[in-house]
Amino acid sequence: MYVKSRVPENDKKEDAMQYKLSGPQKFYRALKAVVDFLFALVAVILLTPLFLIVAIAIRAESRGPVFFTQKRIGMNGKIFRCIKFRSMRVDAKPDVAGYQYSGVNRYITKVGKFIRKTSIDELPQLFNILAFQMSLIGYRPSQPSERELNEAREAFQMYQTRPGITGWAQVNGRDVLAAQPKKKAEFDAYYLRHFSPWLDIRIFFLTIVKVFKHDDVADGVVEPEAPAEETEKKTEETKTAV
Repeated sequence: MYVKSRVPENDKKEDAMQYKLSGPQKFYRALKAVVDFLFALVAVILLTPLFLIVAIAIRAESRGPVFFTQKRIGMNGKIFRCIKFRSMRVDAKPDVAGYQYSGVNRYITKVGKFIRKTSIDELPQLFNILAFQMSLIGYRPSQPSERELNEAREAFQMYQTRPGITGWAQVNGRDVLAAQPKKKAEFDAYYLRHFSPWLDIRIFFLTIVKVFKHDDVADGVVEPEAPAEETEKKTEETKTAV
């Protein structure tokens, strides 16, 4: 699926340049860390029954640990262990990005399919927030192996803020957009330039809508389609050739 950019043309030109957080944005970054910590603490307490149910279901279906950890890149480029509920068998490849994983469905468990579709598998990242490694909202932390995305983010100086459980790119494409690293980095850069509580609030509510609609959810290799105008051009060329 081709993801049409929702980033205004003027902002796209600005986002092609490096950006430094302003004074008010740095203050919001510090305030946000405190708010995120308090939110995560309350959420972990309230969601404890759900955590227990999911943990029992995972262990009942397949052998292996309840949680799955993976190296991700965080604020200031530091590597940390991102925590998720395990949704795949223990013999799955641990360091392959989801959108690059060929034949991934062979490894996803029945419980795993459900918790991935509903994003429940992401909830343990609340513990990453309590460790000040992540935020509720930011850019999704990438794996060190995702070189194209990481290089683009470094060019935009994205690592001035903490990665999040959800973000601007996630509500504009999620798994489908993940297969377009440069496009995803543009959305990340837009978020950085407009880093504010108002954008975070917007993303929060858009995320709720996306989760309930199950939009842009895909497992395994995602092949981005060409834009509509390119498809039409190729069709015309085919007709002419015939």
